[in-house]
Amino acid sequence: MRLHWPSAAAEWTEALPVGNGRLGAMVFGGAGRSRVQVNDATVWSGTADGPGEALTDVLASGAGPERLARVREAIFSGDLERATELLMSFEGPYSQSFLPYVDLWITLPEGSSRGRTLDLGTGVVTERLTVDGAEVVRRVWASETALCVEITGAVPSAVEISTPLREVARDGLTLVVEIPVDSAPRHEPQVDAPVYGAGERGTVTVEVHEGERWLLTLTSSTTTESRWTGRRHGNHRTLMDACDVRFGEVPEVVDVPDLLSGKDEQLIASVLFAYGRYLLVSSSRPGGPPANLQGIWNDDPRPAWSSNYTININTQMNYWAAEVTGLAECHEPLLELLEKLAVTGADVARELYGARGWVAHHNTDVWGWSLPVGMGHGAPSWAIWQMGGAWLVQHAWDHYDFARTWSTLERAWPLLRGCAEFCLDWLVEGPDGYLDTCPSTSPENWFLDASGTPQALSWSVTMDVVLIRAVFERTLALALASGRADPLVAEISAALPRLRPVPVVGGRLGEWVTDLPEEDPSHRHMSHLVSAYPLGQIAAGTSLGDAAVATMDRRGNGAMGWSWAWKMALRARLGDGETVRSLLAEASQAFTGDRHRDAPVDGSQWGGLLPNLFSTHPPFQIDGNYGFTAALAEVVVQSHAGVIGVLPALPAGWSRGSARGLRCRGGLSADVTWHDGEVVVRLRRLSGDAAEVVPVSIGGEITEVVVSDVVEVRGRVSC
Repeated sequence: MRLHWPSAAAEWTEALPVGNGRLGAMVFGGAGRSRVQVNDATVWSGTADGPGEALTDVLASGAGPERLARVREAIFSGDLERATELLMSFEGPYSQSFLPYVDLWITLPEGSSRGRTLDLGTGVVTERLTVDGAEVVRRVWASETALCVEITGAVPSAVEISTPLREVARDGLTLVVEIPVDSAPRHEPQVDAPVYGAGERGTVTVEVHEGERWLLTLTSSTTTESRWTGRRHGNHRTLMDACDVRFGEVPEVVDVPDLLSGKDEQLIASVLFAYGRYLLVSSSRPGGPPANLQGIWNDDPRPAWSSNYTININTQMNYWAAEVTGLAECHEPLLELLEKLAVTGADVARELYGARGWVAHHNTDVWGWSLPVGMGHGAPSWAIWQMGGAWLVQHAWDHYDFARTWSTLERAWPLLRGCAEFCLDWLVEGPDGYLDTCPSTSPENWFLDASGTPQALSWSVTMDVVLIRAVFERTLALALASGRADPLVAEISAALPRLRPVPVVGGRLGEWVTDLPEEDPSHRHMSHLVSAYPLGQIAAGTSLGDAAVATMDRRGNGAMGWSWAWKMALRARLGDGETVRSLLAEASQAFTGDRHRDAPVDGSQWGGLLPNLFSTHPPFQIDGNYGFTAALAEVVVQSHAGVIGVLPALPAGWSRGSARGLRCRGGLSADVTWHDGEVVVRLRRLSGDAAEVVPVSIGGEITEVVVSDVVEVRGRVSC
């Protein structure tokens, strides 16, 4: 698939992204002086010692297990103001920021651009220009090791390189920069940032080769890069070719301005599926950090929310599509970050909470930040949440569950075991005999107390209990699969039946432990529905499934990219293709507001798609793009709870399409074609148990098959 824009970019939100997981660039195009804005995934503020030093400071302020006991006493007695006051000492400073790196400026004679085309298969941006009456072609791409710019038909008159960071040394087109030792998100304007000191450094080298074609290569090295150990392998086309989904007819070249007019919803779905995969392939590869809030692309020295890893939904959503769309390799950087958190988070669990295992909260960064953030004044609704690790570690389970290999099991086991240890020690006996989490918040949401005052602190909110149950059950499953006789198994087995059941209040899933009025009934987060998606533990047509649908009906549509994507995935999981369609229509509207102003976080002002198809709140957050891909995959194939569901949420009228290479849990790949209700599924064994009996559901009819090699199943769906 190739995407075409008829002109050069006038600003960053119109530039086109390329990347290799380490280097990312935004290509503006145009004749005259043209910009290529460059990022390096390892260029973050901060230092490796930062998390440990912050923990020392937090403990010195009085935070720790003894104060935690006083917090719990205050919450259980109803003194939420006192509990909030005590918890402020548990907050450290903010996690660090992903930063812009350099700008490459290439000057050609004045002329006109005839448009830019992004080839999603190769990751190459091609621009055709008319310069002095002659045709000039410029191609920009990221190879495995370098950013490349190739020009035929002209020779640039000037090449320049600049940086928004502190320049240390320059020798021609080689530049050495100093990276700040500290930063803070721009919603903290009273904090001076960035701060320079004895920090990390980066070196950019640009080489120019002249011959039949003019070629520039830009390479980067940083003092941080050695902290990421994964070995890069494969190439862009191989990864992109692993999976493809198309709804309806898809032209070879898609005109993006026409696409954004909204005339063809199936084409929009096809493009967004492919574009999300392209962005993940370009921003997350072994040997570098995982994709952050902006993937690998940022030109702001003080980006929104630090362009970090927000792990109460956003980082998780970045990787929902990784396994199911054949990009397990792109999942590797997140698993490596989890392994870093298991180290730094063990110190926080032990010293701050008196617990075994490891913990993470609302934010993290490349240094493995695991403390609460907020600087002592962060609202507990988002800052005080000890379940960041319990949600993020589900990705280690998914990496195993899709492959079912010994190597993926061995990688997942220590991560889940350590998280389970923390969860066991975090639980306390509640007033009615259940094991409870306390303090407990439902991420970024508030309820109203008896006086009508918004409050965040409670105990055993639904999301906490659901995540801990998943950690416990999946740790037990890994122990069973590996034949381990681990004493932790007995502890988990004793604790599981003492967890609270999911509450159903008024026919809806409850968000808090008791029936509490919501401050915002249409809140953008769907935290208490995590058991439906991504965990897949609630199915359509069950009592809990019906309660989940009623909950979503009350929340309504709308908001911003990532919220739309989560709602789409939830609706698909629960078989509601028509609402998937309406959510897609909302989410794919061209954003016509001020692209440079941060909208209220409450979702009262809707986002949409920017001219380059980035999803915006605003500001731009890439999680929406990744999430659309995952949600659309869920429309075509689901593999939760041991059953492969085919086209479980196909919107009416989407009567023709195909999918190739969608992955299913258990080590299977699925190719699907459908035409006017006739469905053909080809299942292929990639790994896992070749003797396993696999139920396949098409249109409600279940066929059981054994997939030792390739098996074809036929059926019908209404469409």
